[in-house]
Amino acid sequence: MSLKPAHTCAFFPLGKNVMIEDATQFGAAVATARKALGLTQRELALAINSGERFIVELEAGKPTAQLGKALAAARAVGLHLAATGTAQG
Repeated sequence: MSLKPAHTCAFFPLGKNVMIEDATQFGAAVATARKALGLTQRELALAINSGERFIVELEAGKPTAQLGKALAAARAVGLHLAATGTAQG
């Protein structure tokens, strides 16, 4: 199973650039993008070398999901994440 790189960036909801403010919204964004690609949770887990349980918990909004794996899942489904704003020093 191999995922082709996304040629376009996906946002939550797909096609819209909105602020994701918590783990639940992030998980929903991953789930929406995964489903749009026609992938199962198991297929996404295999694509990022993770267990299916991790994807289930990530999409459910588990706030303690490992950041590295969460970012890998987002990248695998074509989500584009950006940091905006200015740093307060």
